[in-house]
Amino acid sequence: MIKKIYWAADSTVQNNTVLTYPQTGIGQVFPMYVKEGVFVLNHAKNGRSTKSFIDEGRLDAIDREIKEGDFLFIQFGHNDEKTEDPTRYTEPFSTYSDNLETYIGVARKHGAYPVLITPIERRHFDENKELMQSMHTDYVAAMKQVAEKNDVPLIDLFTMSRAALEKAGEKESRKWHMFFDTGIYENYPEGKQDNTHLRYDGAFMYAGLIAEGLRALGGIYAELIVDETDRGK
Repeated sequence: MIKKIYWAADSTVQNNTVLTYPQTGIGQVFPMYVKEGVFVLNHAKNGRSTKSFIDEGRLDAIDREIKEGDFLFIQFGHNDEKTEDPTRYTEPFSTYSDNLETYIGVARKHGAYPVLITPIERRHFDENKELMQSMHTDYVAAMKQVAEKNDVPLIDLFTMSRAALEKAGEKESRKWHMFFDTGIYENYPEGKQDNTHLRYDGAFMYAGLIAEGLRALGGIYAELIVDETDRGK
């Protein structure tokens, strides 16, 4: 039976082209983790928040397509925080939470399964090479409240990503992000430090954490993911 995962999210998840290479989104590589017959329909787009994604009609596009038994992965936070941009900014415990419930409602009215995914942590280390306090905290807390209130499964990618960054440390974690010590890419000169967007290694690693989260949820969610015991067969 064919299963479809629709993904509503931002640039950390979006599919990229040669125009943004080597940037790679989590949703771009996530198909490597799913079973045969599971298809990822990645609607994630650079720069979008829960608000602008709705305002631009991107949730409407999912609403027109999603069917009973499909899944809707909902992953926002980075751009909802942008207080300087009223087209994207949302308050964590009001408009952000309300928007998340709108996404959940779209999935449920079709008999699809919503899954909330907290945003990945930014790679921000201080002068002592310690991971800095996060800007995502209130949005993560708000998403967890929405998940509990609406009885929606949640994958806490934020907490998992912070743990991964702390374990790797400042230097080793550079390979996961669009951080370049030398001008090896035309669009990314020497010294370019983008600590939000991902390269392939980072996207693959974070996609693996989401796969782990789905396995931990069990049931229909775990059934989406390849069985590690089949490795090498």
